[in-house]
Amino acid sequence: MSEIKAWGFWRAVLAECLGTIVFVFVFIGLSAAIGDRNNSYPDQEIKVALAFGLAVATLAQCLGHVSAAHLNPAITLGLLVSCKISPLRALVYMSAQVVGAVAGSVIVYGTSALLNGGHVFIKLRGQGFGVEFLLTLQLVLCVLAVTDQRRDVGGFAPLAVGLSVCRCFLICALQISFTGCGINPAQSFGPAILQDSFDNHWVYWAGPMCAGVVAALLYDYLLAPRKDPCGEKTRGLLCRGSKQEKDHREPLLEEVSGEF
Repeated sequence: MSEIKAWGFWRAVLAECLGTIVFVFVFIGLSAAIGDRNNSYPDQEIKVALAFGLAVATLAQCLGHVSAAHLNPAITLGLLVSCKISPLRALVYMSAQVVGAVAGSVIVYGTSALLNGGHVFIKLRGQGFGVEFLLTLQLVLCVLAVTDQRRDVGGFAPLAVGLSVCRCFLICALQISFTGCGINPAQSFGPAILQDSFDNHWVYWAGPMCAGVVAALLYDYLLAPRKDPCGEKTRGLLCRGSKQEKDHREPLLEEVSGEF
């Protein structure tokens, strides 16, 4: 609980909120200005995917040294399960992300009157859950991999995360009728609350959040097992989170700042 008394903690929370505002503003704005679901050619979706992926990479570079630029509750949950962030910080981060998503949606709605959440609220619940799960799974795995302190990826982590997001949108260009590529519960919640459109909205939370947990377990215990005992990791998580949080800084994307 001592971390909430530090200015660095609240500065990181503010960065998550502001970053998510920009994140959602860019996503909805690009979808409304560039995307066209009636266009039978893939060029529109490719433009949105590239622009959005580069925007995510830019945000990661700008905010990575402050809060690690999660900007996504699924990523935050994955890092919590991976014992890289304390439960308190994870809870506050998620709250800031949701607030930022709503604020970003309000800004778009107020400035352009073109509120377009970029999602096609699905009728096929099972298939939609699977699409959201698999797309978010690869995103969180990418974040965990490029921010693994046992690796040296230099300054390429933000680009890797941005390209991962870009890949999600390119895949969704082929399957846009399913979910519209949520992969971020906060990003989906902002437009939904303004449009009062919550049909099957649970898919946009259940899919990414489950994927975040599974990705952390896969990476830590199968793909790249850690040497530290599980009991030690659990004690560290429940007490203070990771050792990097001793100075009230988030460990994720520590290499990125040098950020998903």
